[in-house]
Amino acid sequence: MNFKEQIKNYIPFNEQEEKDKVQFLKFIDNYDDVLTRDNIFGHFSASAFIVNKERTKMVVVNHIINGGWMYPGGHVDGEKDFLAVAVREVKEETGLKVNILDENIFSIQSVPIKGHIKHGKYVCAHLHFDVIYLMEADDKLPLSYQKDESKGVKWILFDEATNETMCNFIRPIHKKLIKKLNVNSI
Repeated sequence: MNFKEQIKNYIPFNEQEEKDKVQFLKFIDNYDDVLTRDNIFGHFSASAFIVNKERTKMVVVNHIINGGWMYPGGHVDGEKDFLAVAVREVKEETGLKVNILDENIFSIQSVPIKGHIKHGKYVCAHLHFDVIYLMEADDKLPLSYQKDESKGVKWILFDEATNETMCNFIRPIHKKLIKKLNVNSI
């Protein structure tokens, strides 16, 4: 199934996801270059909500550009297999080997990205059309991170997922991911 079909078939968890799904589909229908960073209005990203076996902790990465902690993920950069991108980003950003708990999309959201400098060039403000997959990893394994993209990686308790060290825009997303995990009892 192609990425547009996956998004079309996705059943939103709440009102935010319902509205963002409409936005995702309009973005796909109105632009040819939705899978690359060449589109100045938005980029697709694939991310991971990584939990421990006991479902009490999650992995967060301290992103330099976003200025705080959030779940790992990155641009799809032309790839149509969003799940493969999410797994690759997890390996790059955390060093973890993960178990995929569900190959279907776990969550979606449009995430605002502020204008910033990357590799010496200005990137204007845009949206990330973020697709998140649910994964599990051993919270006893060592973590590693890329120093050019982040300031660290760590496991946090779910209670910490909305504290002041998280990116401002990510707090409600973390809260939603945890709520959805608890509702679905995966």
